[in-house]
Amino acid sequence: MKGTVLYAPGDVRFEERPEPKIIKPTDAIVRISVTCVCGSDLWPYRGANPITQPTPMGHEYCGIVEEVGSAVTQPTPMGHEYCGIVEEVGSAVKAVRRGQFVIGSFATSDNTCPHCQYGYQSSCEHREWISTAQAPRLRVPLADGTLVATPDEPSDELLPSLLALSDVMGTGWFAADAANVKPGGTVVVVGDGAVGLLGVLSARQMGAGRIIAMSRHESRQKLAREFGATDIVAERGDEAVDRIKDLTKGIGADSVLECVGTPESMMQAISSTRPGGHIGYVGVPHGVELSGEKLFYTHVHLHGGPAPVRRFLPELIDLVWKGKINPGKVFDLTLPLDQVAEGYRAMDERRAIKALLRP
Repeated sequence: MKGTVLYAPGDVRFEERPEPKIIKPTDAIVRISVTCVCGSDLWPYRGANPITQPTPMGHEYCGIVEEVGSAVTQPTPMGHEYCGIVEEVGSAVKAVRRGQFVIGSFATSDNTCPHCQYGYQSSCEHREWISTAQAPRLRVPLADGTLVATPDEPSDELLPSLLALSDVMGTGWFAADAANVKPGGTVVVVGDGAVGLLGVLSARQMGAGRIIAMSRHESRQKLAREFGATDIVAERGDEAVDRIKDLTKGIGADSVLECVGTPESMMQAISSTRPGGHIGYVGVPHGVELSGEKLFYTHVHLHGGPAPVRRFLPELIDLVWKGKINPGKVFDLTLPLDQVAEGYRAMDERRAIKALLRP
């Protein structure tokens, strides 16, 4: 089997990898239908995370379960979005059965531990990270608590939107949930990548009255508008904050979704939030350090972390299945899996929002 391996910044290769095997009786082997490159994969690709040896890549995937059993400083698999059809199940797996199309989160979960029961499956006591999905086959641990079946096998046209649920749509939804988006409220979205754009879609779905998307790129501005943005702010930094204050009559936003993860984006989010407002931060932090004293006087609520996608999957699947949302529109480039390196280049150069890969 061939899979994606990151050797060094900018050096992505598609080469021979070991076939995934059942390691624990709760595992599943998934044959990938579609996978993709994630914005978080670009951190190590750009050298922001150190790589000391070749690193398997890929954490976004969907595919067919073939078998189930009873900061990068060392090889770390990448990738976390997936869906597919169950082909085989073992005696320890009870929640899914042969022939079902399933979707799972980038963070596996037993869905029974105290953290899972509290709605934070991405902090499951037995969590493992999905990380080798840019390949034809994948091992998914904790299959019963991680995989959620769709009502039936979907059409090919639905695959991009179902794939998006596994990470970027679930993460955008969590950003809006953590930011306490309410009907009629004013929302600011910092970041115009796939997660930020789907944060816009999530805020609209939750009934926000005004959604201000921060974006400098015409194609992304257009999609943000399509997803429900009422205003576009192209400025950044202090100028962006001033623009937000102008648009909100000096008050600031009720809810801000931080979907980047840099010091600048976090400060922009905090400064754009009204006293008593909420920030949902889901951008993987790189170099973000906050002053406790400055934060103290803002009166803002901060809530974020790895999205508990598993909590939202049933609702999001239903929304896609009924045609109420189409998050798959963030995939504006489709490539064969063996051209994965071009997917990385296109996203790194901002020629694509998100690259979908077909084995």
